[in-house]
Amino acid sequence: MRVYLPATIGMLRELVAKDEFLPLNGTGFALTPALRESYTSGSTEELEYVAQLDAARASLRLIAADLEGEETVTPRRAVIAADVDDVEQRPDLDNAVVRVSGPIPMSAVASVHVDGADAEDAVLAAAKVVDAADLGDLDAEFAIGDAEDHELAWYAPQELPFLLELL
Repeated sequence: MRVYLPATIGMLRELVAKDEFLPLNGTGFALTPALRESYTSGSTEELEYVAQLDAARASLRLIAADLEGEETVTPRRAVIAADVDDVEQRPDLDNAVVRVSGPIPMSAVASVHVDGADAEDAVLAAAKVVDAADLGDLDAEFAIGDAEDHELAWYAPQELPFLLELL
């Protein structure tokens, strides 16, 4: 199953260094039967894009957590697309949420999606208010929308080390 795993730039650096990725709490997003049932129409590609967008929003939460710590933060959303066999669907959490067990080897990574430099201000603003948006704050949701207006760029796994050198 193609799974979209939220990440940060720091997590991408760990992926390259360790040649595997351990998703936080094993959480990922995928085109699940529950997600398919929640839409009246849409191709597989369109619905997988919905799961990817959910992972991108979860990446904002990871960035927000890093902002609270002492870590240096590169405010760019990151999503790792990987092909994973051992996936548990979690419709109790949300339609697209899945749980993966254990680390994901680099060999399972199909692509990596990362914001461009032009998105950094919007992503930083969105990360600061993502919790408020979850609670229904319309101004915060507007800030999230500004970040989501930026498309994530696509990178092949072998391009990742070169991308990280440029950041």
